Amino acid sequence: MAFWSRRRRLARTRVSWLRRFLRWSWLVLLLLVIADAAYLASIWPDWAAYRHGPIQRSQFIRDYDRERQQRPDWPKLRWRPVAIDGMPKHLVRAVIVAEDSRFYEHEGVDLEALKEAMEYNLSQQRLAYGASTLSQQTVKNLFLSPSRNPLRKWHELVLTLGMERSLSKRRILEYYLNVAEFGRGIYGVDAAARYYWGVPVSRISARESIELAATLPSPVANNPRSNTRAFRKRVDKIRRYFRH
Repeated sequence: MAFWSRRRRLARTRVSWLRRFLRWSWLVLLLLVIADAAYLASIWPDWAAYRHGPIQRSQFIRDYDRERQQRPDWPKLRWRPVAIDGMPKHLVRAVIVAEDSRFYEHEGVDLEALKEAMEYNLSQQRLAYGASTLSQQTVKNLFLSPSRNPLRKWHELVLTLGMERSLSKRRILEYYLNVAEFGRGIYGVDAAARYYWGVPVSRISARESIELAATLPSPVANNPRSNTRAFRKRVDKIRRYFRH
């Protein structure tokens, strides 16, 4: 009898401990959710300020300016925002073809591309491809950091959905083309065109547009100046799709 009595007391103790653990776990989770919601509220943009008017500096551009003070070997910041009306149509098309072919079809997140990327990554057993849309990349550049941690990706998702509901596709694209990085300290298509070819973006050719689009995945390592093998392969790939 004493044995079974001890077993029952032990079982009751375990159940009591499990209940306390679950109760505290839910409380901690709730506090984390509240804290994260407060953080998102604190960084939530005034979308009206982005809907019209001049292009604002991105978080990446501000970070570069700040980091360059500690890295005198880094080149000066190059950034010249221009209206999308001043960009060649073949440049806009090349970037969409290269980075987000369904840009005008999705609402910020391309579920089909995400599924394809997951299947490919699983087949390769490594993180070979992401599936970030132009909208997600714009949000990351404007407000966040390059970190790949899950919390940052969650913030990126929430901000992307907010941006898609507040800004037109044309405006999102205009922002992306003006804040994307095209080399160390080179932000936006006009600064890139002047750096690589010495002309304003309005005067670049279709070939040069494809080269700019090919720069986007890894602009510091692979660009028209470095002309690496990986860069040339990406140029050829974009050119094939560009002709269709």
